[in-house]
Amino acid sequence: MIRELRVCLGEGHDPYFNLAVEQCLLEGARPGCCTLYLWQNQNTVVIGRNQNAWKECRTELLEAEGGRLARRLSGGGAVFHDLGNLNFTFLVPAEDYSVARQLSVIAAACRNLGIAAETSGRNDLLADGRKFSGNAFYQSGENYYHHGTLLVDVDMERMGRYLCPSQAKLAAKGVSSVRSRVVNLRDLRPDLTVPLLSQALTEAFSQVYGLPWTPVGVETLDRNALAAMRARNASWEWIYGRSLPFSFSCQGRFPWGEIQLQFQVEEGVVQTARVYSDSMDWRLAPVLEAALAGCRFDRAALDAQLAQALGPGQTCEDLRGLLAAQDL
Repeated sequence: MIRELRVCLGEGHDPYFNLAVEQCLLEGARPGCCTLYLWQNQNTVVIGRNQNAWKECRTELLEAEGGRLARRLSGGGAVFHDLGNLNFTFLVPAEDYSVARQLSVIAAACRNLGIAAETSGRNDLLADGRKFSGNAFYQSGENYYHHGTLLVDVDMERMGRYLCPSQAKLAAKGVSSVRSRVVNLRDLRPDLTVPLLSQALTEAFSQVYGLPWTPVGVETLDRNALAAMRARNASWEWIYGRSLPFSFSCQGRFPWGEIQLQFQVEEGVVQTARVYSDSMDWRLAPVLEAALAGCRFDRAALDAQLAQALGPGQTCEDLRGLLAAQDL
């Protein structure tokens, strides 16, 4: 039985730190206590634990525009976060875990704001028949969390540009995102702000559980553990290296000939490269196959390998342009 409620308000907009706070709160969950964590990320795409980053997001465009890609512990699909989005997490021991009750907090907050909300079959929340919140779940030992997004005034144009698979032919296993019709809650209540929604959530939290809540500050968490978790969350190995094996191919035609590149990628690294070309230079294919095998699957690393293998010249520039067109 829940006997204690706590609310933790996030500090800053760093996705790697915010996800570390979430994990620390999960590991420190206490019997009989439910914690509500409210947090925001700036210009971030967050993918599920079992998703392929390149299949879900135009990673190069996101990074070029100052955004960040993050991977969470839970499953589910890719989501876009900016400061028009409020994220919530319920953290609770197994015996008191109830998705229905937790979702009722969100619904009650919306109702108190004059917005009618309902749950869909996939544990999404809808208003006016459109999705404004997606949810995902995770278990560690006897502790659970349930988290999700709340679209208040998200930049839909950016969301649509970033959550777009690569133009390249990419065959990948793993979980794919389910695209839905979405709505900003501000479209339904024009004066709604993130602070107003945050206040409504904490009030509904007490209303649904019938208890007052006490604050828990991020400063009370283990700083060493937070630093280690943040470093893991920000690492290339965690974000890209966890991807399931996939194949990638692209092709182009140039004055010097036609070429097709095929890669088998595992843990974010090109394990095998196959190059097919009708170029008059018979050395091109074997040189590229040797140079690209073992290279990280990101454009900067691939560009560097092309430059090293081919040296300056039109062929190198054409191949770099071919890869750039794939929106890796």
